[in-house]
Amino acid sequence: MRINTVKKALAEGRLQLGCGWSNLRSPAIARILAAAGFHWTYVDAEHGGFGIESLQDICRDAVSAGISPLVRVADLQYSLIARALDIGADGIVLPRVESPELLERTVSWTKYPPVGIRGYGLTPLHLNHEAVTIAQAIEHMNANTMLVLQIETRRAVEAREELLSVPGIDAVMMGPVDLSISLGVPGDFQHPKMVEAMESVRDACLRHGVAPGTQTRTPELARFWKERGMKFLGCGTEAAMLLERARELVRQLT
Repeated sequence: MRINTVKKALAEGRLQLGCGWSNLRSPAIARILAAAGFHWTYVDAEHGGFGIESLQDICRDAVSAGISPLVRVADLQYSLIARALDIGADGIVLPRVESPELLERTVSWTKYPPVGIRGYGLTPLHLNHEAVTIAQAIEHMNANTMLVLQIETRRAVEAREELLSVPGIDAVMMGPVDLSISLGVPGDFQHPKMVEAMESVRDACLRHGVAPGTQTRTPELARFWKERGMKFLGCGTEAAMLLERARELVRQLT
């Protein structure tokens, strides 16, 4: 059975680079991102227009290409989270989390008994067609499913210690746009309020053994946070990369 290499690397303190996948529904993009050297990508089912069939095709191609597919669900609901895992996601990105109690319940939806309450729906495809027992499959999936907590409001920053005390969280991905709006500095990603809030979450992550991370929009911001210890580091989206490269080509030719 396949090991979640991103989860393993983060537990060892190694940097893992990723990006968003927000608009284009072609599974072939997974192969491009993998060839570029990204370790992970999160498919945005919160803001993007991905249906369940597209998510399944994307997750399967991503796994085949060697890049870890995570799904950011639209809401903290059992049906959205368990089904995303059932169709092949390596892990779940949990948006807009503010309640430790809801977070604890959500974690239970991602793990099979006796750790959690997720219903069993694995097929030979999930298990690389290996001949394993149900007990072996459960143990492996519980150990390799990845959970990424998004902290993206002032209230969540204030509740960081309680949120990060919930067992089962592997990484944090700060949501800078919503956080900047919540802090009253929309889009000012290096405002002192933003830096202070994000560094306070980073420090709390380190205290609780959770990999600190953030999504960013530019390489400059990504380097800024890489230098400040973020290990689960995202930069850009597939659509933004295409637009930026297309604009650069046009500039060079006109």
